[in-house]
Amino acid sequence: MPNSTSDNEKTFIVGPETADCTGVAPMKCLQVKEKESDTWQNFYTNIEGFTYEPGYEYVLKVRTEKIENPPMDASSIKYTLIKQVSKTKK
Repeated sequence: MPNSTSDNEKTFIVGPETADCTGVAPMKCLQVKEKESDTWQNFYTNIEGFTYEPGYEYVLKVRTEKIENPPMDASSIKYTLIKQVSKTKK
C-alpha cells in the first residue's frame, strides 16, 4: 500500500465545544471543519479511536471508509482516527 495521502484520508479540525444538534434524537455534535477558513459544521457521527475532551481544539488525521448498506439512521461513512496531530487548550 503506498504511503501517500489517499482519497480516503482527511484532516479534520475539531472545535473546543460541542453544539446542540438533532440527528435521530437531540444530541451533542462535535464541531468540525477541514480548513481553518471554513465554518464549523455539525458532525453527527463519531470518530473511532478518538476521545473528545471539551476545551481543546484538535487537528486529526482520519480515514474514511464507505459502509455498504448502513442502518437507516447512521452515516454511510465510517471515520477512524489515524493520528491526533495536535491538541490545543482553548
